Parts: sequence; structure tokens; C-alpha cells
Amino acid sequence: MSSHTFSMSFDAHAGRRPRWPWWASVGVCVALMLVVPLYGDTALQLDLSLVMILSLLALSMGLLWGYVGILSFGQTIFFGLGGYAYALFSLNTDLPLAAFALAAIVPMLFAVLLGYFMMFGRISDIYLSVITLVVTLIFEKGVRATSGPEYVIGAVRLNGQNGIPGVPGLPLRIGPLDLQSIEGIFYLALFFLALAYVGIRLFLASPTGRVLVGLRENDKRMELLGYDSRLYKLMAFVIAGGLAGLAGGLYALWGSFVGPEMFSLNQAAMVVIWVIVGGRSILVGPIIGTLLIQYLTTWLGTVGVGQVTLALGFILIVCVLLFPQGLAPACQSLIARLVPQRRTGGER
Repeated sequence: MSSHTFSMSFDAHAGRRPRWPWWASVGVCVALMLVVPLYGDTALQLDLSLVMILSLLALSMGLLWGYVGILSFGQTIFFGLGGYAYALFSLNTDLPLAAFALAAIVPMLFAVLLGYFMMFGRISDIYLSVITLVVTLIFEKGVRATSGPEYVIGAVRLNGQNGIPGVPGLPLRIGPLDLQSIEGIFYLALFFLALAYVGIRLFLASPTGRVLVGLRENDKRMELLGYDSRLYKLMAFVIAGGLAGLAGGLYALWGSFVGPEMFSLNQAAMVVIWVIVGGRSILVGPIIGTLLIQYLTTWLGTVGVGQVTLALGFILIVCVLLFPQGLAPACQSLIARLVPQRRTGGER
């Protein structure tokens, strides 16, 4: 099976309404995660909470790159904007829910502004990637340059490269669950990751989602069919920006801190790596990629590897050479070869 045919097989799957095996698998995964705080220690809850938050960020890239064909280095822009929007608004007001909503709204508004000039300006794919990369660098350098006491928003200093500490949590309770606790943040991250995953899956199965996949395959043909590719791509760019901003708000809750590292080029590259390793042609790929890379990073540091980045880079090169489509598609292809599928008149 060629790589193009292999990729298209996953697109065809995403274009169908999910059937009961998919819902059952999602339910089992969520149920297993729900019991983690009951048996896992605090360190495990913190690690898994971070993985789920970063998986939400990777999922935004998976939607944009894997199903729309837009390689953006700007997801960390929205990630950082979401974190800073929540931190600044929550520290200046007593409206935590409004602050958390702004974590998604502010990045989406900026995505509308940036995306409008890129999409309606007919910028080619390679230049779009370059522009988002440059804007990422501008944001990082700009935030790092706000160390002086004159850089204040409301009553909060930006503190430049030192970031903003003491970001408050959500002072809310759902029954016995305190959302400011480690367990509360764990369940909050799980809820939004599951909601985003299911929502994107259903969105891709909708007529609008199928148009987006069609634009990735051949945008000229879709325009001849009457679809405005600029508008659809802008919509996907804004949705992905909102998801990344939501991840930034959750990250601020998780660490009680925001800093310019959220905008960094290293973080932007890591998002791309997560999607490549997991596989961008299948929706669960970015989540698997994030989990594996985060685990490898932690493990390499634990066993005393001095050059973690160098060792991780070597592992990634080997992984990409052996599994060019990503680990998740490779595993699914292997299962499909080992388990014969019964052909019926309906969906296989």
C-alpha cells in the first residue's frame, strides 16, 4: 500500500460517523484515566496532567496539519496567549471562569487577524509556515523584553523572562472535587482533552470537515466545486488556535505560572515532533506522540543521560526513518494485516 493510499484510508475513516467500537474504546480509555487519582501518587497525576494538556496542544496541530494540510509553527503563539490571558485577567479580577474563557477567546481573535492576512492573501504553504515561525519568534522576544517595571497590565507586572508566578486556580467545586487541587486539575485536563478529541472526530465526519480534508487533497478542485478555500482554512486555523489557547490556560492552572517559554521556538518544534512521531494521518496520533516523547524525555533525564536533547534527537530520527507515517498508523496497519476483516455491504 502506498503512503498516499495509506493516508487516504485514514481520511476516509475520519469522514464517517464513529460507530460503537470507537465509542467503546474512547469510553474505556476515559474510564481507565478516571481511576488514576484513586491509585496513583501525586507525581503520576502531575505528569499525566501535563501530558494531557500538551496532548490538547498537539491535537490542535494534528487537526491543522494532518487534516487541512497547514503546517503552522504558530501553535505556541496561541498556547502562550491563552496562558497569559488567563493569568493576567485572573490576577486583575475575581472572575476565574471569565478568565478561563478568555484563554480560548483571545487566541481565537488573534488567529482571525493573523489567518485573515495569510489565507485571503493567498500565501503559499511554505510561506505560511515561515510567517508563523517569524511571529512565534517575535512574541517570544517581545515577552522576554518586558522585564522593566513599566511593563504592567492592570496591577500585574509581566516580569519578562522571569514570567508571572502565583497564577490562581479555579476556586470552584464540583461536588467533593476541588478544581484547585492536583486531582481537580487532572480531571479538568482529562475532560477537555476527551471533549476536544470527540468533538474533532465528529467535526471531521460532518460535511464541513469533509470539505477541509478535500481542500488538503486538492484545493483547486474544491474551489471549482464552489467552496471558498480561504474561508474554510481560516475557520480551521481559528479552531486550532482556540484549542491551543485552551491548552495554555490549563497549563497556567497546572503550574500556577506562565512565562515566555510558552512561546519559544523549542516548544513550537516539539509540537511538530509530537505529531510526526504519533502520526498526523490519524487523530489519536498526536496524543500518542506526546505521551511517548514526554515519557522518553523524563526517562532520559532520570537515568542520567547528560545530553537529553541529543539522545532524544537520535531516537526521533530512527523512529521517523522506520515509521515515516508515524507510530499510530504503523500499529493500525500491522493490526489490519494480522486480523482479517470481514467484508460486508456496509462500513468495514
